[in-house]
Amino acid sequence: MTTVTLGPEGTYSHRAAQAVTDDDIDFSESVTAIVEAVASGDAERGVVPVENSIEGSVTESLDAFAEYDIAVVEEIITPIRHALLAQDDSFSLVASHAQALAQCRGWLDEHYPGVNVEAVASTARGVERARGDADIAAIGHPENATNGTELNVLAEDIQDRSSNATRFVVVAPKSERSEAGGKSSFIVYPDVDYPGLLLELLEPFADRDINLTRVESRPSGERLGDYVFHIDISAGLYEQRTQDALADIEAIAEKGWVRRLGSYDSKTVVN
Repeated sequence: MTTVTLGPEGTYSHRAAQAVTDDDIDFSESVTAIVEAVASGDAERGVVPVENSIEGSVTESLDAFAEYDIAVVEEIITPIRHALLAQDDSFSLVASHAQALAQCRGWLDEHYPGVNVEAVASTARGVERARGDADIAAIGHPENATNGTELNVLAEDIQDRSSNATRFVVVAPKSERSEAGGKSSFIVYPDVDYPGLLLELLEPFADRDINLTRVESRPSGERLGDYVFHIDISAGLYEQRTQDALADIEAIAEKGWVRRLGSYDSKTVVN
């Protein structure tokens, strides 16, 4: 079984993928490309980040889920430990993924005020650049410095909050959607707009004592002010209360669509 995740080797996504498969792992530098590969059958699994406890949702992942018809089959929560990696302390630029730079913004401002930063495709790509240029530092997992001899760990645990964690999901072909699991995800495109619409979308869950763990809107791309809603709940699709709530949602969105990404279980991986 081939699993695709964000590369190159050594990214946090790669570490999350290693926690869920012992099979081959291929790399992409685009979340959208990963989801597309799974939807088209070119890959059997994909591991993508969807949410960080500091910076919030990974919007590229949400938009890809709305564009491509796939299943979510597992959730992985992993604490994020960032380190500053460089050949020495004479660097003038810090290169890393935009999310990592944002998660360490306060620490960088305090310890390296005025340092230039540059967003690259992944934390591992920043590490590669730091290995080849003494003027560049990277932000990545501390173990990234041990996968070669060029880099030193100048500081560890530089994330602005010690509770920093990222939520990844494993995506699979839509045929593998399951109704079994403690959590469920789905997407709603009502294709209507009127006062109280969002309240109507939320009431079916409140009325049935279903906890919503995330609700987020993303532009539909159809017209200004038109939105797709991404909803996660702490309940399985197999439960009657969930089925009843979704029946109400589908009635509200009868002019649009509702995509059930599936139910799944969650596990925390420390790496």
